[in-house]
Amino acid sequence: MSTTGPLRPIELATGAVLGGVTIALSVLASIIPFAGGLQLLAAIPMAVIVQRHRPRALLAATISASMVAFIAGGLTVSLGVISCAVLGGIVGDVKRRKRGLPTVLVYSIAAGLASALASIALLLILASSRELFFATVRNTAAGLRKLASRAQFLRPAADWFEGMVAGILHYWWFWLGVSVCISVIVGAVFSWFILGAVLDRLAWLPATDRLDAPPDPRSVDPVPVRLTDVSYRYPGARAEALQNIDLAICPGEFVAVVGHNGSGKSTLARILAGRPPTTGTADRPGSAGLGQRGGTAVILQRPESQILGVLVADDVVWGLPKSQHVDVAAKLAEVGLAGLEARETNSLSGGQQQRLAVAAALAREPRLLIADEATSMVDPAGRNDLVALLADLPKRHQMAVVLITHQESEAAEADRVVHLQAGRIVPQVPEWVQPAISPVPDHPPGPPLLQLSGVRHTYLEGTPWATEALHGIDLTVNRGDAVLIVGGNGSGKSTLAWLMAGLMAPSSGTCELDGKPTTSQVGQVGLAFQHSRLQLHRATVGAEIRSWGGPSVGSGGVGRALDSVGLDRAMAGRSIDELSGGQARRLLLAAILASKPRLMVLDEPLAGLDPRGRREIIELLAQLRRRGFTIVVISHDTEGADVLCNRIIRLADGRIAQPDLVGGGPR
Repeated sequence: MSTTGPLRPIELATGAVLGGVTIALSVLASIIPFAGGLQLLAAIPMAVIVQRHRPRALLAATISASMVAFIAGGLTVSLGVISCAVLGGIVGDVKRRKRGLPTVLVYSIAAGLASALASIALLLILASSRELFFATVRNTAAGLRKLASRAQFLRPAADWFEGMVAGILHYWWFWLGVSVCISVIVGAVFSWFILGAVLDRLAWLPATDRLDAPPDPRSVDPVPVRLTDVSYRYPGARAEALQNIDLAICPGEFVAVVGHNGSGKSTLARILAGRPPTTGTADRPGSAGLGQRGGTAVILQRPESQILGVLVADDVVWGLPKSQHVDVAAKLAEVGLAGLEARETNSLSGGQQQRLAVAAALAREPRLLIADEATSMVDPAGRNDLVALLADLPKRHQMAVVLITHQESEAAEADRVVHLQAGRIVPQVPEWVQPAISPVPDHPPGPPLLQLSGVRHTYLEGTPWATEALHGIDLTVNRGDAVLIVGGNGSGKSTLAWLMAGLMAPSSGTCELDGKPTTSQVGQVGLAFQHSRLQLHRATVGAEIRSWGGPSVGSGGVGRALDSVGLDRAMAGRSIDELSGGQARRLLLAAILASKPRLMVLDEPLAGLDPRGRREIIELLAQLRRRGFTIVVISHDTEGADVLCNRIIRLADGRIAQPDLVGGGPR
């Protein structure tokens, strides 16, 4: 970790997100009665910042968070955020340095003295406020003395109390300093045992930015870039992710990099974006300038993870200096989003979000644009449009475009195609021979299990930003069914999945599982998100399955769950971060099965997988259906579903576009 230079993107992002969490918890602690314990929880995000990054990241987060907290909740909340930063900073820094309680005591004494001096200085500066507060305390003490004096035996105690208050106020600077110092020391020691245990539990979470690169003092000039005998091995890995790569990228080129999952494509993208190789050389005229004007821009797989602005126009210029003029309307028109400047970004479809990411990249006038699996979450029509857009950019700008994909068909418009296999450049990626999957035999429909009647759903209902996602859905899923719900981006598929799982209630209509609302039976419907990694929260494969299955799932139960999805039992001890995309999806299915759901709803289970990974997941789902599981697959891709699903429902603009197709798969 670099100890010099400005804050890195991951430090800024971590500080912004975790600082926001601290603000939220501090505000809740101030407005909810008897919720003061939340203030201790609010110190955890600050501790995480300084444990994983430089102290200056904590300082930046503290300054910005305290200012926002002052606006949101006033001086009390702002001071609460600062106290969280002090306590969290002490514990996090000691954990990062791998020290113990004695270091906490040294830090806390220093912090206590500094806090005491700061508190005294603040009251000296705010003389009027100080005197007003002191007058309130004196009047309160005098009032209590008068009340107590009505009872003869309480007069001595009342006189003593009033005198004590007067003495404390006379020497207020001493008493304030001592109390602040002691409270910081006691709070730090207490936090060491509480927050320290939490940080130990969170230690397994990854905290690296795989696009991060060391500072390069040269001027920004990323292309042409030439890789010579480049290899790369991740820390702790047993083998190289890239081996002996020789490659040149020149301005004006549209280059496609094609390979299966795990072939090293994303690692190659990181090297091109400025990450130094383990061995070999990456030569370019200047620095890669990731995110800088005239440098390198990267568009990632998940479009929503790249959107920061509330409005489309705001997102295009997010993070750019005000002095840099950007013709937002022209950039949006260039990517096919003309006239959408005032649209809210959360109302865009997946394809539109990726186009917005391209517009935001173009606003930085990049010389090198890398699209890393940027088409994988987009429907087929949007995918073709996005590839055509990327292919056209080098013709209109002095730039090179690199498209990373596992779809050979997307490379048709490229000037050159680079094929990767097992980290090496090969003449052609061998086609994987896919043996046929035996179709699942049709069975007579079972009794109704899930019923939706007149379901409508509106986001932000009752506000000027209300958006209706579903319009009167009527649907019945019978026991033993495998239903495929297809539709383009923005058709309402994911909204429907969340309603089926009971995570949201419909705005109108009913969604019932065995006659009861799904919202009252959360967990009975197993929902797999589009991005399986978002649902995997434990350190290891076995721990993840046990967390879903409950206390009754021992090592035998973990093994059986792994068997059910075709994973080796030896993987139980593997870190989740070591899994491929296909393995992560299988693990999520194993975890869902361990929870014994009555229905499985899988949202885009094939997205981002290469042909082999797709075939393996389809075969797995077919096996589950043969065993009697009821499955709903939600996807924009119908390829291979004919062996799995007995019914297909097409969604368009939040409505069922045509009747069910029964017993024949896609037509």
